[in-house]
Amino acid sequence: MSRTLRAIVLVMLVASCGGRGGDLSPSSLDNACTIVGQKPHYHRAMRQAERAWGVPIPVQMATIYQESKFDGEARTPFRWTLGVIPMGRISSAYGYSQALDGTWGEYVEETRNRNARRNDIRDATDFIGWYMAGSSERLGISMHDARNQYLAYHEGRGGFKRGSYRSKPWLMGVADETAKRAQTYAAQLRSCRRL
Repeated sequence: MSRTLRAIVLVMLVASCGGRGGDLSPSSLDNACTIVGQKPHYHRAMRQAERAWGVPIPVQMATIYQESKFDGEARTPFRWTLGVIPMGRISSAYGYSQALDGTWGEYVEETRNRNARRNDIRDATDFIGWYMAGSSERLGISMHDARNQYLAYHEGRGGFKRGSYRSKPWLMGVADETAKRAQTYAAQLRSCRRL
């Protein structure tokens, strides 16, 4: 085997073993006890955000579930032209919280957290807390109202205020499911004594 061929095989072998790296999603996303049992640092991060901003842990968990399924590397899909030419991603949303570049920039500037990363669960939960606290302050949405907090999170505060979600029945369904998931997570966390 030639030296070049061996080098290519070695590089491919190493690349295939590398995987995603980082923090893999919990095995059962429908069970809050499993999530915090497998990923205790998630629970610590959410508890810290709850203390800092007042957003309950189940609301944070339901939002992260809906946005990224607890995948810190989650990104929006590519747009395609002619079905084969990638034209960039649908949006700049990235990480656990699926924060857009611009909104993440506002968060970093306002909190002065220059080292914040969207694929770090502590920063992502802090971002969610910061955003929802702002929605509570500016729009009067209760921190416990997972449905309306999610609508404001998805549509932006201006969009929520204009009621843009009303013309999106699919989004209202997603917000209802997010609220149900927050209630389920709250009951599960009470049962496993993690709240």
